[in-house]
Amino acid sequence: MKTNLLAAVLALCTLPLTAQNVQLHYDLGHSLYKDLTTRPSVTTTVEMFKPDQWGSTYMFTDIDYQRDGVAGAYWEISREFNITKNKQWAAHIEYNGGLSSNEKTWAATRFQHAVLLGGAWNWHSKSYDKTFSIQTMYKYYFRDRHYEAHPFNSFQLTEVWSTTFAHKLCTFDGFCDTWYDPTVKGKWIITSEPQIWFNLNTLKGWNKVNLSLGSEVEISNDFVWNENGEHDKFYAIPTVAAKWTFD
Repeated sequence: MKTNLLAAVLALCTLPLTAQNVQLHYDLGHSLYKDLTTRPSVTTTVEMFKPDQWGSTYMFTDIDYQRDGVAGAYWEISREFNITKNKQWAAHIEYNGGLSSNEKTWAATRFQHAVLLGGAWNWHSKSYDKTFSIQTMYKYYFRDRHYEAHPFNSFQLTEVWSTTFAHKLCTFDGFCDTWYDPTVKGKWIITSEPQIWFNLNTLKGWNKVNLSLGSEVEISNDFVWNENGEHDKFYAIPTVAAKWTFD
């Protein structure tokens, strides 16, 4: 589950906070789509966000699991440098990379890793219960010798949002990425992962239980690879999820 969610909430705040969480997702894609029957059912996500006087650092790692072990891993790490006194504008640099394995052949494939460089505009309400960020970035894909993918230049637009409501019981957040990829039919990939969380620590007697229960929906076009070796379809794949946030 690719999530810039917690980072967005905290990166927009000027408070000196550090935040980490671990998420567990049960993916329903293999049950909903006939061409995704070997899609991993379980994913864990670990997120870390660390602000400092110059900006902030954010990273996350997704690990996918099959019944007999780890099927693949993906990670992103990004750094923002504040360029205005109010910290609303920032320079953004990022790395994306990972690998996956084939359920039937056991062969592993390295993703065509990429670096991104651009700018970010961050906004928050006075109470920080609503946040929004938009990033525009140049993206460069490196050559992948594993399946002879050529390097190419790209462009990515990212939006990240979060809102907390019902006396902080509920959080609705998510992101949307759009980027150019000449290897797909439409030349542009769109993927979004909105999440809804019910924060149990807001309930009476549960204030020390930093557990949230909820769901994520991976909405994508020309992004998800299916069992036919294609990634030119639209999918909407929900999960059942739990998240523990560390103090």
